[in-house]
Amino acid sequence: QVQLVESGGGLVQPGGSLRLSCAASGRTVSAYKMGWFRQAPGKEREFVAGISVNGGNTDYADSMKGRFTISRDGAKNTVYLQMNSLKPEDTAVYYCNADMRSLQLWGQGTLVTVSS
Repeated sequence: QVQLVESGGGLVQPGGSLRLSCAASGRTVSAYKMGWFRQAPGKEREFVAGISVNGGNTDYADSMKGRFTISRDGAKNTVYLQMNSLKPEDTAVYYCNADMRSLQLWGQGTLVTVSS
């Protein structure tokens, strides 16, 4: 019923910045908590950032604090992840998530590669 499509990934040098977008279609996601997760090759998927329904509360993994910023635009039905001061260890497939309580909705992911 609701589809999430991530975009904005790509190749960036260490110290650079990238902005990821998660566009929802089929239904508004304004009623759901949203988040970003990532999965590096050979590792488990990990939490990156989360945002409340009204955008007033955000949560970040310790390694992302001060570098990443999650935001949402209800009018555009889109969630963003601004990533600054990127490090090689940030290389991963980044997934958008919608907490629908009864189930977790995931996008297909977008690859971020941090390398010189």
